[in-house]
Amino acid sequence: MSEQIKIALVDDEQLILEGVKMLLSKEKNFSVTMMANDGNVFLENLENIDKENFPDIALVDVQMEPMNGFALVEILKNRYPDLKVIILSSHYKTSVLGYMVKLGVSAFLPKNSSKKTFIEAIAKVYKNGIFFTNEDHEMLLSYMNNSSKKKSLFDMNDDLSEREREVVKLICQEFTNHEIAEKLFISPRTVESHRQRAIEKIGAKNTVGIVIYAIVNNIYTPA
Repeated sequence: MSEQIKIALVDDEQLILEGVKMLLSKEKNFSVTMMANDGNVFLENLENIDKENFPDIALVDVQMEPMNGFALVEILKNRYPDLKVIILSSHYKTSVLGYMVKLGVSAFLPKNSSKKTFIEAIAKVYKNGIFFTNEDHEMLLSYMNNSSKKKSLFDMNDDLSEREREVVKLICQEFTNHEIAEKLFISPRTVESHRQRAIEKIGAKNTVGIVIYAIVNNIYTPA
């Protein structure tokens, strides 16, 4: 990986901010361009930051005051849909998983995650838009056993075409548009067109929603 990944940290505990920044500073491809201990302050900073330093990924704590992480993520996804969000939390519960998925969060990490998992999650979210652990998959499948919750995430008016299903399956396997194009003998632009139509049909906000839909509908089974 040669690109510099620009990261923003949002947590109301200063020690957590400093600790995470120190951990990430040891990775040559990671650069912490912004830190905030308040959601409102973070939003103000985003409005004023120059394009060159605008973060690729925001690591957001759930339990913050006065604005909690849930409210902040909802605003972020509406104002900055391309900003990838990783949730950090001490409380890892299935009950919030569906809500976060619907908002388009890219990853969920307990604060006691290992350094290896932490670094891997950031790198994969930057490259593919999503990072799910085996535990995430299990929690998701458990969540989807409730038919009313499943319907709350996906209420489609039109099924995916066979080609769209092929593209979705490859997206879930973390292939890029160019790699998918090579596998299916189509152009990257056509792949992007299929991706966008799938997102519109599914009602997803981003790649996260595509992966969730694929798992729920047996298009893709995590290894």
